[in-house]
Amino acid sequence: MSRGKKLDLFIGAEINDGWNEVQSPRKTTISNEIIDASKHFLYFSKEKRRGKTVTIVGIFQLSKTQSTELLKSLKKKLGCAGKYADGTMEFQGELKDKIRELLLKEGFRFRQGH
Repeated sequence: MSRGKKLDLFIGAEINDGWNEVQSPRKTTISNEIIDASKHFLYFSKEKRRGKTVTIVGIFQLSKTQSTELLKSLKKKLGCAGKYADGTMEFQGELKDKIRELLLKEGFRFRQGH
C-alpha cells in the first residue's frame, strides 16, 4: 500500500439485519426482601483488579438507605475506598479481619469458615 490510501473493509453484517444483543441471566439472584442484620450470612472473597487486591463482602439484603449508610461508615472507619453493587460491598485492599470485626459489632453473622 502506498502512503495516503485508506483501507476500506466491508464485512457485510449490519445491526438492522436482525442481530440482537445477547443478554445472559445473572448467576445469582438477589432477593428484594429486606432482612435483619442478625439473619444475614455473609461471606468474603478476594480478587485482583489491576494488580491490586479487592475484598468483597456480601450478600447484603438491606434497603438502599441502610446499605449506603453502612458502606459510608465502614469506609470512614477503614480509611479506604469502596462501593456497593449487586448486593455486595467491595473494598480496596486486603481488609478481611478489620471488616469482620466491624460487621460483627453491627450484628451481622458470617458463613462458617469465612
